[in-house]
Amino acid sequence: MANTQGPQGNHDPAGSTQMFRAFVDEAPQGRQAAASGGGPRLGLIVGVVVAVAIVAAVAWLALK
Repeated sequence: MANTQGPQGNHDPAGSTQMFRAFVDEAPQGRQAAASGGGPRLGLIVGVVVAVAIVAAVAWLALK
């Protein structure tokens, strides 16, 4: 079983300290991966902007 001792040696029955430390240790890697792998996300954002522009243009022409 995993060691669930806190920094002061207090027993952490839920293991939340260990899970928090694992989350903090992995968080910068997640941000770095999101920043470098923004290709598909950037394409999605551009597609949404283009779709909104088309809908706005059609609505403007319909109301003119």
